Amino acid sequence: MHDFVDKDLGKAIPYGVYDVTNNKGWVSVGVDNDTAQFAVNSIRRWLKMMGLARYPTMKQVMITADGDGSNGSRVRLFKLELQKLANETGLTLRVCHYPPGTSKWNKIEHKLFCHITQTWRGQPLTSRQTVVELIASTTTKTGLTVRCELDTQTYPKGITVSDAEMEALNIKRDTFHPEWNYSISPNGLA
Repeated sequence: MHDFVDKDLGKAIPYGVYDVTNNKGWVSVGVDNDTAQFAVNSIRRWLKMMGLARYPTMKQVMITADGDGSNGSRVRLFKLELQKLANETGLTLRVCHYPPGTSKWNKIEHKLFCHITQTWRGQPLTSRQTVVELIASTTTKTGLTVRCELDTQTYPKGITVSDAEMEALNIKRDTFHPEWNYSISPNGLA
């Protein structure tokens, strides 16, 4: 989403998961860098804290993601981290990226983050805990609720993914726009 940086307080980077079926949101507020590792760890935390309990028999997860940024369609590290998540969980991850420049159509913007913005409108973001509490207090008349936690892990920038690592991915590209749509299944590698 967006970084909020204060020279004294540091960064607060909200990254969310929106469960379309149940109108529930999950937001990780990172404190380091908005990287592909951070993006996938937000999905991992959603699975651990909400997803697996709500959908205990699921075999796959559908992920819609923007075409650019840390979870972009051309970001090799995003795919590598998704492979690690698939291996850890045994889930197949179906990924559909919005074409570049079309993130405004992403439901997470209209169903989750716009309500978060309304919730904290006019409130000074004086600490990371304030950010977490304001996000977690977001609700709507249609039943949206949001869980939010601070993610204090470090996520280094500049990690390079080799061609060999890319070839080891258990990735199946869809026939329709394979550059944006694909599945990553567990491959048994940790």
